Amino acid sequence: MLKITGYSLLTLVLLISVYLLSAYTLSRMSTSREIVPDADIPIYILTNGVHTDLVLPVRTEQIDWSTRIPFSNTTGKDTTAQWLAFGWGDKGFYLETPTWADLKASTAFKAAFSLSTAAIHATYYRHLSEDESCRRIMVNKQQYARLVHYINNSFRTLPGEMPVYIATNANYDRNDAFYEAKGSYHLFYTCNTWANNGLKSCGQKACRWTIFDTGIFYHYR
Repeated sequence: MLKITGYSLLTLVLLISVYLLSAYTLSRMSTSREIVPDADIPIYILTNGVHTDLVLPVRTEQIDWSTRIPFSNTTGKDTTAQWLAFGWGDKGFYLETPTWADLKASTAFKAAFSLSTAAIHATYYRHLSEDESCRRIMVNKQQYARLVHYINNSFRTLPGEMPVYIATNANYDRNDAFYEAKGSYHLFYTCNTWANNGLKSCGQKACRWTIFDTGIFYHYR
């Protein structure tokens, strides 16, 4: 029994080590950025230290996001907001874990092993400024259209293609709302993997693979 327990623990440690080493190594390897002469649409990547959001203008020629993510779904209903941040993640984490102190073992287990559903957290901002946790990226219309398609395709939608709004009091502030999303969070596909794939979709520098926000921001130092 002692040998079995020892081998089991050793195997677990080795698997975790390989997992973390792979995450670190592949996050430091980047995809190539598409070089275009007419990149005139700003987008942002934004992190809270753990989770990466993709931030887009509320209105452009391609789309008015307020028609799909209504201001009225937020508590503040601030129609002067200029930016909209999208974050994909585990629904249980979003709605049941406002702080790390509220994290339940059952929520973490379900998230780690793809046993829960996903949600998109959409947050309106009036202003953004670049710093260590916020980086601006310029894209052209074609690249932006691909990113819009990527984000739209991440929502679960009603007939008519409107995102499914989640009515909840678990909002983080007065300018955010939650929506049902496709897919499920797991050890190999996290909120940061989703954001990283969004950058890939519009031809921007991104990690080969990442589960952490630090991998993404490493390429935008």
